[in-house]
Amino acid sequence: MVTKWLDERESRAWRGLRRMHADLSAHLARQLTEEFGLTEADYVVLVEVSEAPGRRIRSRDLGRALGWERSRLSHQIARMEARGSVRRARCDTDARGFDVLLTDEGVAAIEAAAPLHLAGVRHCFVDLLTAEQLDVLGDVADTVTDHLDTEHLGSAG
Repeated sequence: MVTKWLDERESRAWRGLRRMHADLSAHLARQLTEEFGLTEADYVVLVEVSEAPGRRIRSRDLGRALGWERSRLSHQIARMEARGSVRRARCDTDARGFDVLLTDEGVAAIEAAAPLHLAGVRHCFVDLLTAEQLDVLGDVADTVTDHLDTEHLGSAG
């Protein structure tokens, strides 16, 4: 098989995406940790559970939404449960499964952290781009994730 190397345009786009993601993630994660003692993983779990009906979500669905393997989710939920921000409960509709519920401490954590986090997302990302750039980036993200989902290559696939 012959390797098809990336040309200059392709390499710039690919490397730029990787660096942008790494730098943005590191900056935003550092803010969450310094200001609120939350990891990025804590924050995304809190967001997903807080947006679920009744602030309760099936663990399987949470893992899919985050693109995480079951073991990663299980360890993360155990850490958060030990700190009191979430709790696990038997699923009402399937005794084999568990739901993840947001506790009062979890609600307080997401309500405190979200404004600063969103301000950081706006300052370091959204406000730097035009409406057209945001649309193109959204379209690119949809194209790639749809392909990965179709090919069963996504992290939760």
